Amino acid sequence: MVKITITGEIGSGKTTVGKILAKRIDCDFLSVGSLRREIAKEKGLTIQELNKIGETETWTDEIADQKQIELGKRSSNFVIEGRLSWHFIPNSFKIFLDITKEEGAKRIIIEKRDSEQKINSLTEQIETNQKRKESDKKRYEKIYKIEDFLDKNHFNLIIDTSSLTPEEVVKIILKQIKK
Repeated sequence: MVKITITGEIGSGKTTVGKILAKRIDCDFLSVGSLRREIAKEKGLTIQELNKIGETETWTDEIADQKQIELGKRSSNFVIEGRLSWHFIPNSFKIFLDITKEEGAKRIIIEKRDSEQKINSLTEQIETNQKRKESDKKRYEKIYKIEDFLDKNHFNLIIDTSSLTPEEVVKIILKQIKK
């Protein structure tokens, strides 16, 4: 039985790695990012617009946050990917996936998620990603008093995914979990 939380930079492969890892170790997977994108879509918003609203209204985070807390309490065999999953499930094995700004932006452009703004310029995507991080930071400081949600001191394992495939990242994680 294992509780694994994954967070990291935008475009680092958190959801892809989380899905592969959960399948390999035969456990449940939850993506808070996907859940928030569903909420945005239901409201007719992009994730950026939902995040902007969240700077002044807490409902944008509360649904996803509650699901994480409930999962952490009722289950002991899961992988969850989310910005603050490490915070809501403190007794988890905490993984941070890092990536260069350029590579993260390239991956987002290639993936073309429905809930994201449509951007084709690398420079514009880097700027959009930075604004998104700043919006997240404002929300998390206001709601949870967390000053730096990406502070790597919160994590048990940090992996730079810039030049790694998701499979290679999962192999690194599995080696660490076995220890």
